[in-house]
Amino acid sequence: QVQLVESGGGVVQAGGSLRLSCAASGLTFSTYNMGWFRQAPGKERELVAAIIWSGGSTYYTDSVKGRFTISRDNVKNTVYLQMNSLKPEDTAVYYCAALTRGVRWYYTAGEKYDYWGQGTQVTVSS
Repeated sequence: QVQLVESGGGVVQAGGSLRLSCAASGLTFSTYNMGWFRQAPGKERELVAAIIWSGGSTYYTDSVKGRFTISRDNVKNTVYLQMNSLKPEDTAVYYCAALTRGVRWYYTAGEKYDYWGQGTQVTVSS
């Protein structure tokens, strides 16, 4: 069956960095567009970054532009989220999600995605 397994979360001070990884199995990873979402307590889930199946296009929500970088390795079946200059407001559970190739290569609505990981907690202390 399809599995997406996130890792790399943790506790970091403001201004620090973390690198999240999402290892995929049970699907032809190179044919899926991938996204990183996050959800903070009491807030709606939001799309943080997305990357097209080939790696040739990326999307970032405004609040992380210039600080976060999404990338993928289609040989290792893994998508990454490099997070620099972290802020307390980045504290959330981060999820990776897989989207079947179709009309659009990303959606901000999470319900459009086909598969989800279990999430990894990121906590940024001030």
